[in-house]
Amino acid sequence: RGRFVRLGLGLECSQLPWGQVCAGARSFQVDYAHDCFRKDGTPFRYISGSIHYARVPRPAWRDRLLKMYMSGLNAVQPDGAQGPNVTAAFAPQRLYEPKGPLVNSEYYTGWLDYWGEPHASSSPVQVARGLQDMLQLGANVNMYMFQGGTNFGYWSGADYKGCYKPVTTSYDYDAPLSEAGDPTEKLFAIRTVIGKFQPLPEGPMPPATPKYAYGHVPLRKQGEVLELLDVLCPGGPIRSQFPLTFEAVKQAHGFVLYRTRLPRDVWDPAPLSAPPNSVCDRAYVLLNGEYQGRLERDGQMTLNLTGQAGARLDLLVENMGRINFGVNASDFKGLLQNLSLDSALLSDWLIYPLDVDSAVTRGWPLPTTQAEGSRAGLGPALYTGAFQTPGVAWDTFVKFPGWSKGQLWINGFNVGRYWPVRGPQQTLFVPGSLLSASAPNNITLLELEGAPPRPFVLFLDRPLFNQTVSARAGTELRPP
Repeated sequence: RGRFVRLGLGLECSQLPWGQVCAGARSFQVDYAHDCFRKDGTPFRYISGSIHYARVPRPAWRDRLLKMYMSGLNAVQPDGAQGPNVTAAFAPQRLYEPKGPLVNSEYYTGWLDYWGEPHASSSPVQVARGLQDMLQLGANVNMYMFQGGTNFGYWSGADYKGCYKPVTTSYDYDAPLSEAGDPTEKLFAIRTVIGKFQPLPEGPMPPATPKYAYGHVPLRKQGEVLELLDVLCPGGPIRSQFPLTFEAVKQAHGFVLYRTRLPRDVWDPAPLSAPPNSVCDRAYVLLNGEYQGRLERDGQMTLNLTGQAGARLDLLVENMGRINFGVNASDFKGLLQNLSLDSALLSDWLIYPLDVDSAVTRGWPLPTTQAEGSRAGLGPALYTGAFQTPGVAWDTFVKFPGWSKGQLWINGFNVGRYWPVRGPQQTLFVPGSLLSASAPNNITLLELEGAPPRPFVLFLDRPLFNQTVSARAGTELRPP
């Protein structure tokens, strides 16, 4: 129905004069004399949007690109913001590049979310007004993002802005196309602006994808992580006098279990402590299998313990996502320095790199329907369940009533992290392409801190983004 120019692969500057482009030749050139691009010899202004294909399920690619095309875009960036004064925003480009087309390669339509902060949003009216101001100057614009999508698996990443800021699983970005690929008010406002400067494609905008609330699905506790190490770490532990990082044991993502024993009797509470910024990113602490609490990067770094000499001390360390923007690009994970108990260094560690994904992909743990009334509890454990759809495989959103923090797999696919007690994201997007309309759909959930007394998840037909509970103050925050 139309053609996109794909941005981000570099621009070819032809040496041919504009009137000498060969008949039928394809070209994309920079015309510095006339401050424009030229596509196949003709002046061309791109109006583009960013979409990250890894954040969108492959079966949905055609739908998303069609919606972008029907919005009036003539280019796509598969992979600078500006203020209200657009002319001033382009001044630095003109200072260093007096001639050539004006370009804004990252016009932000929204922003990403961080765990523990309000859901980011931006006004459709303001976004549309900024776009119109730039197009009136003849500028080329790429909107970042046009669809954000989802940080499936462990791929959410993090920023560093004075402290470590892990990004949520949802990358909705308050973009013109929602996380689920649905047209929003912002999209239609943008489309109206584009229509003032170039013809829009004929035909209707494709509708939102159908959603379904599959409802309540009970789960059963399959076992605690400490009981399942033979399955989760079939290669066995690595022995080391002192802790090794994820990188040293070749663990790119996920979880590593660190195990040692108390060197002496500790009758009075004594601090288990780590140097600042040496736990990356969260450590769930157990003593003789009993959950004690957690240590957290930029948070609590001391935990009081009591126990007898030889008691088994386990720390399950979670990589919450690597810093992928700005400073601190070398973001090592795990226990980066020695831990101490009452100022005495702990040594003689067993280190288990866990491969939960492979275990789940192999079909273990097996789902069960005997879930009602199963005993939950504190500490890292795996839960499973299954549900059947009423003959459809539509998009859905899963909510975690009473759960704390963990990871979700559906039919062996790592959907991502949930963390409702920290927020703001309360649901995870589950694309319909992951589901079966005829066979049972298997759920595996790794809960890290504590499950509800009667564990279940709830499938809804809409997302819940916008509730945050402050981990420090324990108060509910609302976005402005």
